[in-house]
Amino acid sequence: MNVRTGLAGIAAAAALALGAGCSVLPNRSHVGAFVDDAAITSTVKTRMVENKTVDADAIHVETHNGNVVLSGYAKNPLEKDTAESIAMKVVGVKSVQNNVAVRP
Repeated sequence: MNVRTGLAGIAAAAALALGAGCSVLPNRSHVGAFVDDAAITSTVKTRMVENKTVDADAIHVETHNGNVVLSGYAKNPLEKDTAESIAMKVVGVKSVQNNVAVRP
């Protein structure tokens, strides 16, 4: 009986988690926009990690309706520009606002 109760609890938790993901969020035209934004953010961060010029841990990426906002700190102007270039090349990106500050 304990196994059955545990499995029912897991199934209920999974259903709630998946159901919550299907709700429409404020300021979004549809759920797909949220998924697309998450995919864009993930792709930008992955490409930054793969790039030797950019310290991906120091640059934060947020995406809203395909518009990417970069913030954080860069060691030099090249790193800042490279981060912006990486973001612009990701499919689905409409614009990039580069708020990365260059540390002195």
